Amino acid sequence: MAELAGLDDPKTRGVNERHGDDHGVNLGKLRAVAKRLKTQHDLALRLWETGDGAARLLALLICRPKAFGRDELDAMLRQARTPKVHDWLVNYVVKKSPHSEELRLAWFADPDPVVASAGWALTSERVRKKPEGLDLGGLLDIIEATMKDAPDRLQWAMNECLSHIGIEHAEHRARAIGIGERLEVLKDYPTPPNCTSPFAPVWINEMVSRRTPTP
Repeated sequence: MAELAGLDDPKTRGVNERHGDDHGVNLGKLRAVAKRLKTQHDLALRLWETGDGAARLLALLICRPKAFGRDELDAMLRQARTPKVHDWLVNYVVKKSPHSEELRLAWFADPDPVVASAGWALTSERVRKKPEGLDLGGLLDIIEATMKDAPDRLQWAMNECLSHIGIEHAEHRARAIGIGERLEVLKDYPTPPNCTSPFAPVWINEMVSRRTPTP
């Protein structure tokens, strides 16, 4: 904890706080600490319990994802209220857990939009890697009906799912693009040069074009 406190930089903290995060440690330096520590699950548990943002991020880098029980992960997600901790927990831990599908189903329709956004993030992973058994048309129905008015983080996760359906599944592509065009979610999102807009029609068309061989 003393080492993490020594790495805290006020400028980094200011930037992070504008994005809803609560730490001031450069992520490259945090990863260097994790690389030195290697996997230490017991230490990860103790770091998580501090409630400190940087400590929790470090915990997610040195934990053993498959060692967590289903209820542990559910509790951790509900404690993870900052975007970066939430994102790393879902992507670095839950996706590698044997409980990921059970949690996806539990979180998907949770009344808490931050929890529901994790369910949608896991659904996007299924859309990309293991779509068998998913009702893609049903997912598009939900997105079409609710994404426009969803809270920011849930809206972002639903938009990501919409885009992956359009990118990965040609039979649903026209509908996915049409939904994006009608709802206009993230249409005006500021996008740096040489980056792809998160606006679904642009994102879908760009990613599909990269996969299509040039004649």
